[in-house]
Amino acid sequence: MAVMDAQSATTQPRGAIARLRSMLGAVLGGSGEASLTRRLAGTIFIIRVLSAALAYFSQVLLARWMGGSDYGIYVYVWTWVLLLGSMMDFGISTSAQKIIPEYRTRGEHALLRGFLAGSRWMTFAVSSVVSLLLAGLVKLLSRWIGANEIVPLYIGCLTLPAFVVANTQDGIARSHDWMRLGLMPQFIIRQALIIGVTAGMFVLGFHLGATAAMLASAAAVWLAMIGQMVALNRRLDGHVPPGPKAYDVGFWLSISLPILMVEGFYLLLSYTDVLVLQQFRSSEEVGVYFAVVKTLALVSFIHYAMSATTAHRFAEYHALGDRERLSAYVAHAIKWTFWPSLAATILLLAFGQPLLWLFGPKFVTGYDIMFVAAIGLVVRAAVGPVERLLNMLGHQYACALAYGLSFVMNVVLCVALVPRYGGHGAAAATSISLVFETVLLFYIVRQRLGLHVLAFGKHS
Repeated sequence: MAVMDAQSATTQPRGAIARLRSMLGAVLGGSGEASLTRRLAGTIFIIRVLSAALAYFSQVLLARWMGGSDYGIYVYVWTWVLLLGSMMDFGISTSAQKIIPEYRTRGEHALLRGFLAGSRWMTFAVSSVVSLLLAGLVKLLSRWIGANEIVPLYIGCLTLPAFVVANTQDGIARSHDWMRLGLMPQFIIRQALIIGVTAGMFVLGFHLGATAAMLASAAAVWLAMIGQMVALNRRLDGHVPPGPKAYDVGFWLSISLPILMVEGFYLLLSYTDVLVLQQFRSSEEVGVYFAVVKTLALVSFIHYAMSATTAHRFAEYHALGDRERLSAYVAHAIKWTFWPSLAATILLLAFGQPLLWLFGPKFVTGYDIMFVAAIGLVVRAAVGPVERLLNMLGHQYACALAYGLSFVMNVVLCVALVPRYGGHGAAAATSISLVFETVLLFYIVRQRLGLHVLAFGKHS
């Protein structure tokens, strides 16, 4: 009897493992487009989750090492770097997922080679000039800027060109389904470098204020971008046949600039809450709110993973004129955006308090803000990556209009609610704006493409 019990105990875990493997095989297995998409999206999601863990760990360390005020300044400056750096590539990082498949489909190898090289040089040159102008603006406005913010802002300007080129390279890599090459340098290596450099400063006894933290972040961005460039060039050399280059900058910009409008409004919508909060509330409160946003980041990573995986295929199927294939693929992308996002939200809300406590005991005060902020994220996930669908199919201006109106609503609501309600008001303003944006995107896709883009209901 004892032997049978022991055998049963051994068999049960093995059976559970076998069932888990079978479930994972059903989800990630297969050779079709949907299976490939899930695998690639899964790769991106894992990278983003690992990145989130590293970022979370680094933010926890920085919040404890720096103190509330310096940490709030660092968050404020780093938010500007994320916002401006993501806009200063002209939308090339996203349009690459439309331009590269079109060049490949038409066999225009000279134009493809020109884009792969010229897009990076163009974004680097322009972002460098803009960064110098921004540094001059900081100098001009220094009388009205907090003394402790000036040097970190200068360092932020120095960071921008590398940040922009890294975004461009990310778009190029994703257009070839090289997800790890596109994302690992920015999201894993960069975060690891930030942790390593700041930890070294702390151990050696340096004062780890906002300036030191921004120096570490700038060094990490530059090193990760250069390493990514070397690896990407080697990969492209073995994938793209050698030959002359042709540059059609006008075509690049005709595709990219409308997408830039969309991306710009999206980023403004994403960061308005933090930036407005900084103007009306203390740096400590900004730090608490930022911790809440970081905690909920897992939900948006799911949307990002599916968007990054599907965009260039939307463009490819549209170029081939295969509407049935496109419609089925869109429905699949929406389903695999919403339901995992809903599950992740429930999980994060359940464990929100201990997660916020990692930042420090006072950060737990932001727990109830999580519930307000989560509403907008879940509603937005219900239509999946439809903004990429519109961009890839030539409806950039309609998408930009939806994002622009949502951004205006967010600014108005933030200015109205933040002075009185602080982080709760910022979260409410953003959630209301995301719900409004979702309704607009659903209507635009329904009217222009005739597709049903909700995770539930009958799809066209």
